[in-house]
Amino acid sequence: MRRWPSLVVFLFLAFAAAFIASRFLPDAWYVALQKPAFNPPDWVFPPAWSVLYVLMAIAAWRVWKRDGLSAAIVLWLVQLLFNAAWMWLFFGLHRADVALADILILLVLIVALTFAFWRRDRWAGGLLMPYVAWVAFAAVLNHALWQLNPAV
Repeated sequence: MRRWPSLVVFLFLAFAAAFIASRFLPDAWYVALQKPAFNPPDWVFPPAWSVLYVLMAIAAWRVWKRDGLSAAIVLWLVQLLFNAAWMWLFFGLHRADVALADILILLVLIVALTFAFWRRDRWAGGLLMPYVAWVAFAAVLNHALWQLNPAV
């Protein structure tokens, strides 16, 4: 019962967070910001996040198959909320400072999630490693944007 149909549920949940986040996209405010030299081109973000959402869903599904509803799965859901909130805070409210706090909390949650998943299923933990790396990079980028644009 918790096999393939549950993978669809986890993919749905991950992409539901992505859909909610996508309601707040870069606008004229973002275009006008001074950006650090390491800021990737805008086209990099959609494919990178799409891959990360698939990896997140597969990782959660693997843990679900083993343990069912557990603290690790609840943690996965909580980090999804912080994930989706970042776009609203940064692009919707134009609050790089509050978005930075959100992404730092998100990073802590993802690291904790990676360890929790790793203890249950090494593949699941490994699947989250690119997510940890990307969000760490995104946090550095968020901080740089905030520093370069103090009025933000």
